[in-house]
Amino acid sequence: MSNQNVFSSLIVTGVAALSLVMFLGAGPAKAQTSSANYTFLVAAGFLCDSGDSTPCPAVVKSAQGDSYEMSGAGTLATQSKSVTAAGTYAHKSSNGNVIETGVWVASELVSFNSYGIAPRALMRQGRALGPPQFGPMRARMFSGSMPAGGLAVLRIRLLPMWGMSRTATLEVNCALGKLPDERQTEGIRLRFEGSGGQFDDEQGGRTLFLLTRPEAGYGRTPPPSRGETTPAPSDLQR
Repeated sequence: MSNQNVFSSLIVTGVAALSLVMFLGAGPAKAQTSSANYTFLVAAGFLCDSGDSTPCPAVVKSAQGDSYEMSGAGTLATQSKSVTAAGTYAHKSSNGNVIETGVWVASELVSFNSYGIAPRALMRQGRALGPPQFGPMRARMFSGSMPAGGLAVLRIRLLPMWGMSRTATLEVNCALGKLPDERQTEGIRLRFEGSGGQFDDEQGGRTLFLLTRPEAGYGRTPPPSRGETTPAPSDLQR
């Protein structure tokens, strides 16, 4: 196996592990705050389980015809405007030749515009998002979460296998909920700082935001401790 293939395999394995940790960890602790917290996928995870290769990776092209193929996952919090996300990318020429590959890491949540929750999204797109019966692991992933649409604008750092890193703005659009007229297409857009160019022609790629919320048990009055006794009705009336 070539050094490039080994490096690519390590990247994919590392990002997959990071994405899983973030996906499973973005639950109760953050959901108890007043901030809206989301887990999101970009052409990754169960979004790619249907056997249809078109949703993954997400592809966007420039006016010159070259493209970026991207996948990743992360979490974001709207109140603190914080984000933790990472993924892989490949830059290809207009004829399909690979120009550059590497990883991307989010450094800032610029903005997030919610389109609202879409509680029937998983069932309506069941073929794309996996079979109706998710099993124990997926049941845990979806516990306390609701599918939602929205537009996240992230500042990211692209770290290539060779050469200098670059900064860009990544737009992740999930076309669920109440969509604005100008963002009806699901996918990504990529704009580099300075004269690095912009990629605005979405070519496909499934994305999803999951709004995390407190578990059903949160907020309930805890049961009395062993040392406490519940007063009898006659005692309460005195």
